[in-house]
Order: sequence, then C-alpha cells, then structure tokens
Amino acid sequence: MSDLSRARVEAFLEMLSAERGAAANTLSSYERDLDDLYDFLSGRGIRLTEAGQTDLTAYLKDLARRGFMATSQARRLSAMRQFYKFLYAEGLRTDDPTAILDAPKKAKSLPKVLTTEDVDRLLTLAEQEAEADGPDRDQRIRRLALVELLYATGMRVSELVALPVKILNQEGRFLVIRGKGNKERLVPLSRTAIEALARWGAVRGEDPANAENPHLFPARSKEGHLARQVFARELKDLAVRAGISAPAISPHVIRHAFATHLLGNGADLRAVQELLGHSDISTTQIYTHVLDERLQQLVQTHHPLAKQAKNLD
Repeated sequence: MSDLSRARVEAFLEMLSAERGAAANTLSSYERDLDDLYDFLSGRGIRLTEAGQTDLTAYLKDLARRGFMATSQARRLSAMRQFYKFLYAEGLRTDDPTAILDAPKKAKSLPKVLTTEDVDRLLTLAEQEAEADGPDRDQRIRRLALVELLYATGMRVSELVALPVKILNQEGRFLVIRGKGNKERLVPLSRTAIEALARWGAVRGEDPANAENPHLFPARSKEGHLARQVFARELKDLAVRAGISAPAISPHVIRHAFATHLLGNGADLRAVQELLGHSDISTTQIYTHVLDERLQQLVQTHHPLAKQAKNLD
C-alpha cells in the first residue's frame, strides 16, 4: 500500500479506536478489508483515496465472482462506507462515493423440509408411544393428535395449539381454521388425524378440570391452552427418538413438509396457498424453489449426460 493510502487508513483506524472505542478485532477486520480493496483498485490503476462509485461497484462484483457470500460482501461495503465517509468528513474528499451504492442482496433461504420417510418415522413412533401404558400416556396421546393434525393440515403452530374444543363435535373430514387477520379457511383431515383427534377427545373428556376450558388442548397458562414452546420441545424430543436431528425439526418445518409434499405429488400451487392461509401466492412459491433444487440434484445425480460430464472432469 502506498504511503498516502496507508496514512489515510491509519488515521481512519485511529478515529475508530479513539472516538468509537472499536475493539482490536474490529480494527484488524477493517484493515484487512481495506487492504483487499486497495489491491483490487491498484490493479485498475486507481488510488484508494480517489476511487469512484463505478470502481467500488466493480469491487463488489469482484467479491461476488470470488465466491464471497452476501453477508461478507455487506461487511466489506460497511468498511468502505465508513472509510469514505471519514475522508469526506475530514475534507480529504469532496464527495462520498459509497452514498448510493446498493447493498448486496441476501439469497432467500429455503425452508428446511423433512422427507416423507422422516415424517413416517415421526408419526409411527408417536403412534407407538401413544399405545404404550404409563403415567404420562395422556400426554403421549395428546402429542400424537398434535403431530397428526399439524402434518394433515399444514396449520401454523399458533393456530394448532389454540384450536377450540368444539371441533370435537363436528362431523366430516374437514376442519375450519381461523388464521391471520381472523380469516377462516377449510382444510381436509386425514383418516389418521381424525382417529388421533377422537382418541385425544376421549382422554380430554375424562378430566373434570377440562370441562369449562374452551380449548382443544387445555393447559394451566395465561392463554388457557398449550404453549407453542411446550409443543416444540415435545416435537424435538420425539424427533430425536425417531432418529431425526433436533435442529432439523420444528412445528414450522412440519408445515413446510406438508406444503412441499403436496406440491411434489402434483398439487396445484393455488390450492396449497389456500390450505396454508397465505394471502400472497409469492409466499407459497418458496416451496417450488425447494422442489426445483431437488430436481436439479436428481438430474445431476442420475442423468446420463451429467454422469458423462463428471467422467470428463
């Protein structure tokens, strides 16, 4: 780095340390980032202190080309912004070239999804545990009903735990769910979900303490129903016993599985949107991206031309 550029960077780092109390690790990180920027600009014949918006935009594109994640690019951009704002504030530049630079867009993360085999293992174990005798059998029967209902309907966990007890009196294979914005939607129930629901209803009715509670899954809480966190812990414990990694599962992951498995078996996107209670179909479309990724992996693994390309490598 040239003497002038080094002096400007050192003055910037001293300001961060003295005026903002920046930690040593932070200062080292900024210095490395600016060193990298200096190397890039030098290759273009541009001084660090004289770089323009076009130069800095090219640098961000170069970071992406080198495989830097959006979060890493954003950190480099933050260092650049603070450095050039410092130069402007100190009268060492007449402008701030980072003022209208766009932050790199973070890739939209795809939802975690369980395979149908994972869900089968989960439901099978929940059924087996509900059948076993023991002092906590009522809780295990309740857990079976919760998991069956969640996978059968794709409900949000908040909708699930707050279901009213009056649904036990309904007939047929459909369930009315009150979701966001107090909107109602109709979802079908599977045979096993209906059976698990009836089983839990019988157990629930045996406890006189539940007689006046309006919730399907009553609890001694401020809301009067089972807390989402309690069910989430039970679900993770069940998953571990079923051989599924605890971090890989949550009530919301079951909802994702419901949607992805439907689409994977040919369901219409609009129908899945209605079942999930999404007001905007773009929210539902994230599940098509999951399927696209899996299809790409399938082609790369099994297509004969893909295999030939690997052999050529």
